[in-house]
Amino acid sequence: MEKELLLECQRNDRNAQRKVYEKMAGKLHTVCKRYLKNDEDIEEVLADTFYKIFTKLNQLQNHEIFEAWARKVAVNECLQKLRSMKALNISLEEELVESTGTPTDSISFEKDILKLLNFLPEGCRAIFNLFAIEGYPHKEIATMLSISEGTSKSQLNFARKKLQELLVNHNI
Repeated sequence: MEKELLLECQRNDRNAQRKVYEKMAGKLHTVCKRYLKNDEDIEEVLADTFYKIFTKLNQLQNHEIFEAWARKVAVNECLQKLRSMKALNISLEEELVESTGTPTDSISFEKDILKLLNFLPEGCRAIFNLFAIEGYPHKEIATMLSISEGTSKSQLNFARKKLQELLVNHNI
């Protein structure tokens, strides 16, 4: 992201903020979609994310890491939403969460994986995203979600097992 554009955003320039929104909305929407299933929740979290980005941008010391920082803001907003919905009840449920559509009607492998994530329980899916996609260590995940490190590890193992089963069962 261009440093001058971000500096204009810090000065509350609405045109600059619109440009940043247009450049980042798709990427951050994808991040939110990995954690949340409901479109209204995704849009709400996305709006909250951009609000936080634009109001806290002056705290960002290094503009070169803006995209990674914005992504982290989105992840944190998703986790906050999940906690507020009390959906992060971490349990090893054998039932898969129902999803709209079927896991085999997508265009690319990445979209297939994204759809398959919707079949995991909320807490399990959040841990998989944080570890496998965002790259957080188990210790940090445990702190973020107020769970034990062992729970984080077992939920990741559960998610991997279920995703493998879904991949095999749906020939993806």
